[in-house]
Amino acid sequence: MRCQRWLWLALLLGLTIWGSSLATQLYRHAQQPPDAVLVLGGSIRREIVVADAVAQGNPLPILISHGAAPPCTRLVFERVAAPIDQVWLESCAESTFDNYRYSLPTLKQWGTQHVVVVTSPTHVPRAAWLARILLSSHGIWVEMQLVEEIGIPANVETPLKTVLDVGRSLAWAIISQLYRPVCDRVFPLSSVDLAEWAAQGFQCEHQADIQIPDSGPN
Repeated sequence: MRCQRWLWLALLLGLTIWGSSLATQLYRHAQQPPDAVLVLGGSIRREIVVADAVAQGNPLPILISHGAAPPCTRLVFERVAAPIDQVWLESCAESTFDNYRYSLPTLKQWGTQHVVVVTSPTHVPRAAWLARILLSSHGIWVEMQLVEEIGIPANVETPLKTVLDVGRSLAWAIISQLYRPVCDRVFPLSSVDLAEWAAQGFQCEHQADIQIPDSGPN
């Protein structure tokens, strides 16, 4: 019993020290300007807004987590003559939880300290909770940027869905301190070959109003 008590006290002390150090780090990073952008997939409107910002001179590195089809994203950027060298795509994520889980290694590799997370108002309650658990647990300060959707929202939010995701995020915040799976499908937007995609055939969301290039003669 005495041994168990000491173990619990040691664990509590360790968590207190870690929490205090993390809080100090987050406070410091919150005072700094953003140094990366994370776009959550779900609506191509988010890519459109980010492309406009890049065209207007936003120099931050951008990671789009399972957004629109890669050729659609490239066409969105090309339409406004936005540079694409700073834009990367991640295509492993299948949920909001995955968006953060698979984006974290790339953000850490970039040395991100203050990230802007781009999503929609209908998605923000759960997206914000998960971001502030999964990213903040690694010292990354989170700032939310909301983009209004057109038509029916892609993300359907329910209290149960939020509770379940928050629960597993709390567990993952601890696990990911030691184990962090890396997505093997992270690639630069500049590597997307429009001619190759056109030959295969692809479709973009109607609201993007994108003219898909002709694949040319077979």
